[in-house]
Amino acid sequence: MSTVRPFKAIRPAKEYAEKVESLPYDVMNREEAAEMAKGNPYSFLHVCRSEIDLPEEKNAYSPAVYQKAKENIDEFLNKGVFVEEEKPAFYIYRQKMDGRYQTGIVGCVSVDEYMNNTIKKHELTRVEKEQDRINHFDACNADTEPVFLTYKDDKRIRTIVEGFMNAHDPEYDFTDPTGIGHTLWVIDDDELIRGIEDLFKEIPALYIADGHHRSASAAKVGAKRRQENPGYTGDEEFNYFMAAILPDSDLKCFDYNRVVKDLNGYSKEELFDKIKAAGFELENMGSEPYRPQKKQEFSMYVDGEWYKMTAQDKLVPSDIIGSLDVSILQKNLLDPILGIEDPRTSDRIDFIGGIRGLEELKRRADSDMKLAIAVYPLSVDELFAVADGELEMPPKSTWFEPKLGSGLFMHRL
Repeated sequence: MSTVRPFKAIRPAKEYAEKVESLPYDVMNREEAAEMAKGNPYSFLHVCRSEIDLPEEKNAYSPAVYQKAKENIDEFLNKGVFVEEEKPAFYIYRQKMDGRYQTGIVGCVSVDEYMNNTIKKHELTRVEKEQDRINHFDACNADTEPVFLTYKDDKRIRTIVEGFMNAHDPEYDFTDPTGIGHTLWVIDDDELIRGIEDLFKEIPALYIADGHHRSASAAKVGAKRRQENPGYTGDEEFNYFMAAILPDSDLKCFDYNRVVKDLNGYSKEELFDKIKAAGFELENMGSEPYRPQKKQEFSMYVDGEWYKMTAQDKLVPSDIIGSLDVSILQKNLLDPILGIEDPRTSDRIDFIGGIRGLEELKRRADSDMKLAIAVYPLSVDELFAVADGELEMPPKSTWFEPKLGSGLFMHRL
């Protein structure tokens, strides 16, 4: 059973939606956020990356940063840039990217179901990143950005969603500067809301696609509010957090690639010998970018040339985690040959989402790094298998596109 319930969103007034919407807080650094928000006083980056409004404050985790985010929300509400829904509603949120649509329901999900693993995870979180969003949500008294959840497609929910979209005009419909389309419908009919709630009760589990830190932080803010309110009933808004819930058949998981700073003291020829001895086959593919075509196949770029690197079957164990391509790469090359024992903490490795393309791997390997390795994308079914087994993927395993837009809805706690 999955609890999904409507909420009274704080969201942009219709005329401001296109100006407010931004990329999520965690896909850019401070400088990039400041550049993106330049000349746009309504950008949601003034909330989710509010340090850009405190040029003298160098610490992005300072209490002043979280307080500034709250002040900016209040200012947007006072100016009518944001409005708060009069009654709880569900929202249909559709994105378009390269001719492909992904469409889901935005609502609130249960803190308790996150804690008891009805909302399933597949990644570990980092304490400092959790604490950042805990401080942010707590200061803002709101979930400011939705968690990206998925579930195994249900035709009955899809029928309701498609029927509503066909019968009603959207509240927002625009294309952002990156070319992503954003369309939003408001469902405030009580009978239809109850129908959606009842259908989700028949969904056995929801899965985190993106937003492990946001969901962990939201749950911990909920737990904190419970301690502060010992007479809580369970119905208060802080017992729930905001999520965009999309069916698995709509999602596209991109590759999440690696670039390495050096060859760990080896010459290129020595490195290749080590790779072959470890159980990989190498084939020179020339100077044109080469993309992996299937599982167990990687592409490697070094010194102006691309190589197809194929893991022999003996490198592929039978367990779910060990058989993932990112695990094969880490266990047999990155750690024993290149000396990167913990990719979470090593400063010799960086990660590049596949949406940036192979040219970005080449650029990095030719500039501040030395070696680039592209992997074949994981599937949503692999994500489900890992989460169902209550296991954790290696870091930087999945990259979903398009990213959810930020600023189109907030959930007051």
